[in-house]
Amino acid sequence: MAKADIKMPDEFLEKLSRLTKDEDGMAERVLNAGAEVVEAKVRSNLAGVIGRGTKEESRSTGQLLSSLGTSGVKLDRDGNHNVKIGFAEPRRDGDSNAKIANILEYGRHGQPAKPFLKPAKTASKAAAIEAMKRKLEEEAGI
Repeated sequence: MAKADIKMPDEFLEKLSRLTKDEDGMAERVLNAGAEVVEAKVRSNLAGVIGRGTKEESRSTGQLLSSLGTSGVKLDRDGNHNVKIGFAEPRRDGDSNAKIANILEYGRHGQPAKPFLKPAKTASKAAAIEAMKRKLEEEAGI
């Protein structure tokens, strides 16, 4: 039987070892890079729809926009790292930011929908993936 020895280049082995040293920290930094892109687009879209196209003068307090943020990276039960972009609760008036955002996104009787979340998701998907790829390459030294 023939035998062959294959040796990996030292540079490649070094890069590979860097990937496994701080796997969780790297995953967090990569996810946060993508989340920054998406949050910026959601914030921009939200600012563009608040108070626009209303019959009456806007009663916006700025609470919804200021409550928008990104959660910390969490590990789910399947071992996947997740980050969420959403609204902090509660509002000063006791109402729910999630409810207000839902009404803006989908509308209600007498109030037309002003989608800002779904368009932000669609528009920022490719840019977020690219930001995460760049961050991964930077972290891995590729």
